[in-house]
Amino acid sequence: MNVNGRHWRTLWPCAGATAFEVVDQRVLPHRWETVRIETVEAAAQAIRDMTVRGAPLIGVTAAYGLALQARADAADAALQAAATRLKEARPTAVNLAWAVDGALAALLAAPVASRAALAWQHAAALADDDVATNEAIGRHGLGLLDALARRKPAGQVLNVLTHCNAGWLATVDWGTALSPLYQAHAAGLAVHVWVDETRPRNQGASLTAWELQAAGVPCTLVADNAGGHLMQHGLVDAVIVGCDRVTRQGDVCNKIGTYLKALAAWDNQVPFYVAMPVSTFDGSLRDGLREIPIEHRSAREVTHLAGLSAQGELLEVQLVPEGTQAANPAFDVTPARLVTALITERGVLQASEEALQPLLTPAPG
Repeated sequence: MNVNGRHWRTLWPCAGATAFEVVDQRVLPHRWETVRIETVEAAAQAIRDMTVRGAPLIGVTAAYGLALQARADAADAALQAAATRLKEARPTAVNLAWAVDGALAALLAAPVASRAALAWQHAAALADDDVATNEAIGRHGLGLLDALARRKPAGQVLNVLTHCNAGWLATVDWGTALSPLYQAHAAGLAVHVWVDETRPRNQGASLTAWELQAAGVPCTLVADNAGGHLMQHGLVDAVIVGCDRVTRQGDVCNKIGTYLKALAAWDNQVPFYVAMPVSTFDGSLRDGLREIPIEHRSAREVTHLAGLSAQGELLEVQLVPEGTQAANPAFDVTPARLVTALITERGVLQASEEALQPLLTPAPG
């Protein structure tokens, strides 16, 4: 993605393989800052406090974190302990465990002396693969958007609603749900994005709106509860969201509030698409509602809100009466029956056990 005329990834290695840097998503959109990560503990903390976020990006961050551990101490026990710390940082997104377990298996199979270099190479390859995966998701999603646009009267804009942030900032580059929109815009398709604010952390308002504007894609911010109203009045042609885990029967776990958008889309015959990197598919689980662990985050994310003051200061304000109790489930599960299709790097798939069966085995090559 281009920021201020320069192409950036959200994560990049530092010279000498001693650290890596990430875009600090906690201070966007008001400040552009990066954070240097030099230890596995710092990598786990960056995932936990959402300096980095988005299922694909936290997986790559964890792989680099394990590489830092391999540089400090590459013994089996040290790597296994580091892998556990990283996986515990956020439990819901399956990419995290997938990336850590894959890196750990490769390292444990190699001689100790070669592990540091191998870990760094593995993390770099994972980052490059994420970019290629998301570009492919965008190409397949573009076909769906182009087909929808052709059904509209000539000259009319295609309106797409998205929830949370599943763009460049949630991945190494391109994004998942936003990749088709970026590619549609680049191809000259007249597209407009309705951006859910996405309470309680407001990733839509602070991140999605920021990156869409940076890319020149027309967008409008709306309150989370406005989505159903827009659909009832024919102002949404499709919904595209990302995901943190998809079960083998096609249930989708994503940011809290996604299920409500899917219900509204179903009631108004609006296509509901989920951008799903295959790394987010969890074939070990079938029933998402009963089997996916849901992360519960701090109540403070609900009771307080951060923003920019009139004086240009980043401030946090309290929204509720003192002593108010708040619950903060971070994700919900959308049943497969509400999902029109899953957009993967391998193509567009139905959200069904039969259609997802081939994903249980690695792709050829």
